[in-house]
Amino acid sequence: MSLEQFKDRNVGVQNYRQLDLPQSPTTAMCKVKQVAKRSLKGELFVGLGVTVREMVSTLFGKGLHTTQYPFEKLPISPRYRAIHEMLRLLESGNYRCIGCGLCEKICISNCISMETRYDENQRKEVSAYTINFGRCIFCGYCAEVCPELAIVHGGRYETASEQRASFSLFEDMLTPIDQLSLQQEYQGFGAVSPNADDNIKKTPLAY
Repeated sequence: MSLEQFKDRNVGVQNYRQLDLPQSPTTAMCKVKQVAKRSLKGELFVGLGVTVREMVSTLFGKGLHTTQYPFEKLPISPRYRAIHEMLRLLESGNYRCIGCGLCEKICISNCISMETRYDENQRKEVSAYTINFGRCIFCGYCAEVCPELAIVHGGRYETASEQRASFSLFEDMLTPIDQLSLQQEYQGFGAVSPNADDNIKKTPLAY
């Protein structure tokens, strides 16, 4: 195609079809007649009939379609990114967190803060761990990067509070020691799926 043909916007056969549209009303009386003509069509009463039918069936029939929150809650996905949960080791009950600080480094909203120390067994433990849920965007990076699966996202999504101090309580996230037997290993976003071993491809050793 030459430059002249490229610049010509009417290249080729244009198959246009003219629509037979009525003239737009110009006077006030013509506009009133047009509104009355469109309002008295059957489509308007069909929509009103659907609305009245659903209202009557809701009031006198099958009941409301709404969920009576907080008494009723809709089921959510087990990997939903809600309030974080800190898991323990099932054998000893110690923290799974080894204090590597990866979650603190990868946090894009800078809402995780931790302090570590060494206990009497020279094991690194976390002395202070806080998450500011007022700033957290629940992206899930901290759960994905954790090498020990110590932090996951649970299913508790109610984050309303009267004080900002309650947004960063470590005790609320940590599994209670008396409920260790109830701790679910595959709960929350970032945890290993139950069929993870089946998805691993068995490769022979090179030596």
